[in-house]
Amino acid sequence: MRNVLVVLIALVIAMTPIFGAGQTERVPAQKTVTVFGAFVDEEAHRFEESIRPFEEKTGIKVIYEGSKDFETLISVRVEGGNAPDIAGLPQPGLMANFAEKGKLVPVWPSLSALLDKNYAPVWRELGSYEGTTYGIFHRVNAKSFVWYPKKAWEKAGYVPPTTWDELNRLMDRMVADGHTPWAVGIEAGGATGWVGTDWIEDIMLRTAGPDAYDRWVSGEMAFNAPEVKAAFEVLGKIWLDPKYVYGGKNYILTTSFGDAQQPLFTDPPRAWMHRQGNFITGFFPEEVQENLEDEVGVFALPAINPEYGIPVLGGGDQFVVFNDRPEVREFMEYLATWESGKLWAQAGGALFPYLDQDLNAYPNAIERSLAEALVNAKVFRFDASDLMPAQVGAGTFWTGIVDWVGGKSLDAVLSDIQRSWPK
Repeated sequence: MRNVLVVLIALVIAMTPIFGAGQTERVPAQKTVTVFGAFVDEEAHRFEESIRPFEEKTGIKVIYEGSKDFETLISVRVEGGNAPDIAGLPQPGLMANFAEKGKLVPVWPSLSALLDKNYAPVWRELGSYEGTTYGIFHRVNAKSFVWYPKKAWEKAGYVPPTTWDELNRLMDRMVADGHTPWAVGIEAGGATGWVGTDWIEDIMLRTAGPDAYDRWVSGEMAFNAPEVKAAFEVLGKIWLDPKYVYGGKNYILTTSFGDAQQPLFTDPPRAWMHRQGNFITGFFPEEVQENLEDEVGVFALPAINPEYGIPVLGGGDQFVVFNDRPEVREFMEYLATWESGKLWAQAGGALFPYLDQDLNAYPNAIERSLAEALVNAKVFRFDASDLMPAQVGAGTFWTGIVDWVGGKSLDAVLSDIQRSWPK
């Protein structure tokens, strides 16, 4: 009996370290989700702050990486087998390319239910390819607005125009007063040129109308069609005339879109207007952001053809999944809720598409009014370059803008873009 007890004690002693080692090994490592997107600088910071509640609640670490060359790098990474878990795509056309190649994970039933509950149908449509939904929208924007230094305008006696003719007269008055009307910059790394495509899209909606715009987006209307050429010519009367744009062509081509508005906030202003989406407030000088309603005014880009009124051009970032894991699904479902956007809305510089959002969360009357304009627009169209096939919208359309401003003939630019359209 004594021998038996000795053997049992020996076994217990021998096994104890094994159990202890096993318990140590079962402590799970922290789960992580990698996200790659186009948010950089202040936008990246605000996105990272917006996901802190998710990390604190779940214990899942979200690692965000942003790049100015996102549109180029994401394709390289995916094709090279190094895709992030999730990517924030600024272009539905890019989403369609990945979906066609079978690279994306479709939304699952619980995420689909959140889309039905929290979004208007248009956003599901924009996140779908051939009837299957892959993307969910998070930060969205309204682009058809002109910003100006409020106090300087009041001192000069300038009044926001309500028609294109009034805008032209205002521009000429500014020039006569010794001022430069516009500040424009289109540099954005691998995405250089997108600012110009936004201008063209806004003008197309105002000169050719939404139906023609839709035919253009789908490829039914050629890029060298008269309607498209006319839109470029309207823009050219502003951009290609050095008296209307601060620094002329060189400033347009070499200045970052986020820095382009800075001449509005010198004393006196070096430029007096800047057309850009609501997100530009996040790039204003800190002292301007702190007193936005006092320092800045904003008006809708005026109608050109009264028949088409004042449409709203918008865009947004949709998140898609490349690597399907439970923690990835959990984060995607968080992004499909107002909770994920609330902190960014409070910080300013972003709008969100959620049906249950609280407009009072936006920090000032300007951004609340822009959010309302987006929701209540009689005509809303998504950014054309984002909807077009990626090789066009995020390719030749962007580079064509650069070539045109740089001196290439308009006919040649439009023909080049048209030839790039997939057959």
